[in-house]
Amino acid sequence: MALTLHKHNHIEAWQVSGLSQRTYCQRYGLNAKTFGNWLRIYRAERINAEVPMLIPVKVKSTASSMESLYLRGSKGHTLQLPANVSPQWLGELLKCLD
Repeated sequence: MALTLHKHNHIEAWQVSGLSQRTYCQRYGLNAKTFGNWLRIYRAERINAEVPMLIPVKVKSTASSMESLYLRGSKGHTLQLPANVSPQWLGELLKCLD
């Protein structure tokens, strides 16, 4: 079940309001239990959303054979590659890991 824009707006307004859920619901005439259900669905949608992520990268034009390139994943994995690896090959690798 997808939430309507109206429900999304209420959840996002509550998040920045600094109010408890109960106080926010009382102020805007919402049922607290219903709001809790909206919030559960909202969070599930956020977890399931596939959002492309761009990672800033600095590229050096020259590298000695002793330097390495480290790619660190969001779950703590690290991949060490030679710093002079082909940018095209690296691009293909990143597409495969996506």
